[in-house]
Amino acid sequence: MPNVRWLLALITSLHRALYLATRGWIGQRSFRYRFLLLGCFGRKTGREYVIPLLYVKDAGRYVVVGSNAGDARDPAWWTNLRVRPEGWVQVGSARRGVRAREATADEAEKLWPRLIEAYGQFEGYRARAGRPIPLVLLEPA
Repeated sequence: MPNVRWLLALITSLHRALYLATRGWIGQRSFRYRFLLLGCFGRKTGREYVIPLLYVKDAGRYVVVGSNAGDARDPAWWTNLRVRPEGWVQVGSARRGVRAREATADEAEKLWPRLIEAYGQFEGYRARAGRPIPLVLLEPA
């Protein structure tokens, strides 16, 4: 597969900018997919990062996938959250504080089918990554 990281970075930047500028009016939904913005802080720099991610809602929390589009490395946002689990999510125009944690094996087993239903590519990413793909629970802070 050709290296398209630059294209993913461009799409992510545009998605984030539209979502923020329109308070989620553009960017919260795309076709049948639902997106949130995740705000977290760099483990080395302390700088705030904002990332649009697909999600499913589960019992008052948001579930996101650390797939990094099937890359062999964990996404930077998950690496940052493991060090500093506090952050925020924006869904539409509503923003709230969250605390991140990795789903337990039992939780992941129950949640994977819902995530695959929400976005079938996650299964291919999991096969291609060559690493365990974390399911990250973003719980109200």
